[in-house]
Amino acid sequence: MATCIAMTMNAQNVPQLRADNIDEVLAAMTLEEKAKLLVGGANNFFGANAVVGGEADLVAGAAGTTAAIPRLGIPATVLTDGPAGVRINPTREGTTQTYYATGFPIGTCLAATWNTDLVRQVGEAIGDETKEYRCDVILGPGMNLHRNPLCGRNFEYYSEDPLLTGKIAAAYINGVQSQGAGVSAKHFAVNSQETNRTSVDEIVSPRAARELYLRGFEIAVRESNPWTFMASYNKVNGLYSMGNHDLLTKILRDDWGYQGIVMTDWIGIREGLLTTDEVHAGNDLMEPGQPQQSEEIVKGVKEGRLSLADVDRNVRRMLEYIVKTPSFHHFPYTNKPDLKAHAQITRQTASEGIVLLKNNGTLPWNRDAKSINTVALFGENSYEFFSGGTGSGCVHTPYVVDMVEGLRNVGISSSPVLTDIYRKYLEFAKVKFQADRHPAKWYQREEFGQQKYPEIAISPICINNEVKAADAAIITIGRQAGEGVDRDIESEFNLTADERQMIFDVCNAFHAEGKPVIVVINSGSVIETASWRDYPDAVICAWQPGEEGGNSVADILTGKVNPSGRLTMTWPVAATDHLSSKNYPGQIDFYSYNEAKANGHRVANYDYTDHAEDIYVGYRYFDTFGRDVAYPFGYGLSYTTFDFSKPSVVAKGEQITVSVTIRNTGKVAGKEVAQVYVKAPKGNLEKPAKELKAFGKTRELQPGESQTLTMTLQRRDLASYDESQSAWVVDGGTYDFCIGANVDDIRATARLAVKPLVEKTSTALLKQ
Repeated sequence: MATCIAMTMNAQNVPQLRADNIDEVLAAMTLEEKAKLLVGGANNFFGANAVVGGEADLVAGAAGTTAAIPRLGIPATVLTDGPAGVRINPTREGTTQTYYATGFPIGTCLAATWNTDLVRQVGEAIGDETKEYRCDVILGPGMNLHRNPLCGRNFEYYSEDPLLTGKIAAAYINGVQSQGAGVSAKHFAVNSQETNRTSVDEIVSPRAARELYLRGFEIAVRESNPWTFMASYNKVNGLYSMGNHDLLTKILRDDWGYQGIVMTDWIGIREGLLTTDEVHAGNDLMEPGQPQQSEEIVKGVKEGRLSLADVDRNVRRMLEYIVKTPSFHHFPYTNKPDLKAHAQITRQTASEGIVLLKNNGTLPWNRDAKSINTVALFGENSYEFFSGGTGSGCVHTPYVVDMVEGLRNVGISSSPVLTDIYRKYLEFAKVKFQADRHPAKWYQREEFGQQKYPEIAISPICINNEVKAADAAIITIGRQAGEGVDRDIESEFNLTADERQMIFDVCNAFHAEGKPVIVVINSGSVIETASWRDYPDAVICAWQPGEEGGNSVADILTGKVNPSGRLTMTWPVAATDHLSSKNYPGQIDFYSYNEAKANGHRVANYDYTDHAEDIYVGYRYFDTFGRDVAYPFGYGLSYTTFDFSKPSVVAKGEQITVSVTIRNTGKVAGKEVAQVYVKAPKGNLEKPAKELKAFGKTRELQPGESQTLTMTLQRRDLASYDESQSAWVVDGGTYDFCIGANVDDIRATARLAVKPLVEKTSTALLKQ
């Protein structure tokens, strides 16, 4: 009897987690409970499409959970894939209710808006859906740089430029977290390729790492304070990111002051890396989680290989995270977010991210003046529009608006014979794809809709019939990519021979009758354009614009929206024009690979990748060395014209303010982006010709209307990283602030004398 009373009193005295008693709860935890909290709730892992983990039944299809400790009032929290929307199972056993999530524009499309206010609205909508579907954190935004156009996951990322990446990411993060849900900024860091992504050693100089690959993450920390970071699979200079103390503690926490948690990417126990080393390095959460990892933490502390102080530090951070979550606050989720309202945000955002690459005056289509009533739609993707990429970044959407529906919604019909041919072909192709698909390859791309055209649809007879039946032609060129595989040059960056021939034949036939041809690029990544862009009348890069894609493209075609999207990466003439191509994976010859491994050799661009181009990524290379490009960084056309005037740059304390007046000099309303590139004076370090340091976007300006944009940056933003000093260094001297419509189109310049600055950092990421 006395024993029972004592046990009851003891249970009553156990603290229950609150925001103000974290230290008390930490002191009450057993070592086993601490270890459990540092390991995800999964007991097994079968892939991103599976329900995983001990608490995974909370949300079917969520990526993972944290462990619950009911004794101390510590709930499980739910982590869901992203970043283009909440990725959970759309249907569940035992109910007819559906759980579709809004498919928002992919990262490249969001960034191409150059509109942080609009991106924040997207973040707010995603944060709302995260909560309403009983999740706590969305695994995004993806913030890795477009080092090379062949990276299979570029569609999830924003740009080849770290400043733009950081600013867009901060807007997204602030939007999500304003709703009381969290993000996981990923993949930290230098995740530049999908080939052998789980173990490739990315060898990069500390300068290139700091100035390029880490800079966007730093901006996000300073301007939005993400709840969580996700460590990347790869190694950085010899050490796995998830066990890299330099990366996770010295830089992220000591240099930047980050206060949130770091989790691993979804891999569990990996060869050559101890869980105890991950804990020491600053990884607070091991996902998806295995009991053996908890056991290793306990054993490591008992044997003196892991400091209890390290464990307590990480557990405290986990508790600080948990008390912010919807799960902790018992948010009354509905499983019924406002998908209709969010679809409108998607449509608007995609329209503003679409980039007009070419226009000879044929657009916009005013139906009364140009008699565009029926359009011949060529290419499978006109009928099977890609809303997003594949893999964990794919969202289960309630629908996707294709080109047929999008045009119909603005009163333009598709020619019936051609539409019928493609519809029937796609019905066959889908069945064949599913039949041929390997069940274990959940990330496998859908091959239909990008390379194999039904021959009858592009025969000369069919094309000639369509010229008679339609007032114009649209050719949609689709490219799909995703997690786990990099793109190849011949069939994914370049157009196939059939695609090029289709463009030539359709253009020749329609132009002979004075009818226009538009090419719509439905791709998350850069493709080759130089060999064919002279043929069509207009070229539109629609990216993968989310579930409202067809409507967004139709809004651009008809002038309901004046295109204001601008490229966030250089479009080269050829894929190999990028300097990084010399050190980037191509097609692996596994016979040679196996032979090299048998002889004890490491294979370049598979076992390791040398970032020999250093700081010369993207426009920093093309602009500095005067290389020709298809379309420069920041490029995009409008249906109107703009004048830049009255440039000004003023310093007050550490803040630098740049302003410029932009006037709409054309005949229709539109928005313009002002891009501020800075030329630094000669110093001790070699530098690019100019670098993006600020940007702004006007409101919609009516013809003749002006707006003065004011953009701010800090003096430290002008710094280059000096490895010899382990410091950011601003050289004293005169800086040119070049304000333009793209990196090659500078419209106004102002100058400023800047005092020198040295800001010390930790010494980190030295090459092994």
